[in-house]
Amino acid sequence: MRIPDWTPEAHPQPAALVDGIMARRGGKLINLDKALLWSEPVASGWNVYLRNVRTGLSASRKLCELGICTVALITGAEYEYHHHAPDFITAGGTQAELDALQAVLKGDARQAIHHPALAPLESLVLQYAAQMTIDVKVDEALFKQLASHFSTTEMLELTTAIATYNMVARILVALQITPEAH
Repeated sequence: MRIPDWTPEAHPQPAALVDGIMARRGGKLINLDKALLWSEPVASGWNVYLRNVRTGLSASRKLCELGICTVALITGAEYEYHHHAPDFITAGGTQAELDALQAVLKGDARQAIHHPALAPLESLVLQYAAQMTIDVKVDEALFKQLASHFSTTEMLELTTAIATYNMVARILVALQITPEAH
């Protein structure tokens, strides 16, 4: 990591903040937390916002995780993929779908995608995430096609999950945050 791991000795933070992050993480801080805790406002806002994006949305968890994994692979955010590929599987995805994602991303995923391991809706989500990540602007026809499968709330939430993890990827890559040693 390009900045030192945060420690309470190096930069004290309120116990409630650290405890809240640890509670969300299952009792331990991960490397991303050890970067974010250098700033109380960032760490505090992040903990609330990301908890809501990860666990509070009504949109399909599997499709959100597919979008997040797409962002991770496009941006080279190995840390993000390391943490979210298992979440995609937990949410009902398969290793074959993750393999297809990686294969598709070797080409231009911003265009129509056809892969036997990906359902048509998954292909649209992947294409949407690729356009959001690479071009920022999304093709109107793709947006309408994707939106026809979701309520307005779900469409907003899917978009938010993809956009949020674009933000996460940029922090991870810029600060060279690496996956935790196991």
